[in-house]
Amino acid sequence: MTKTALLRSTVFAAAGLGLMAFTSAASAADVGACLITKTDTNPFFVKMKEGATAKAKELGVELKAYAGKIDGDSESQVAAIESCIADGAKGILITASD
Repeated sequence: MTKTALLRSTVFAAAGLGLMAFTSAASAADVGACLITKTDTNPFFVKMKEGATAKAKELGVELKAYAGKIDGDSESQVAAIESCIADGAKGILITASD
């Protein structure tokens, strides 16, 4: 991945968290979001998680992060989506596997 692509993804993740913080009438403490990446070992996704975590903390948003065991692990991603929905997440940010 290029630095431009990494920066673009981090900005989109942060923007998504920012929009969630402003669209809810509830307090920021009541807003929860999930970030689901393909893996937690790829440096690209590690940086994405770091950026999203920092922005969520800044906005007072509870962020739960999930990742597949390996690239292309769609079963883990589906399980993570189901967990986010069950937990009442107000938003789900995902880098979907094929």
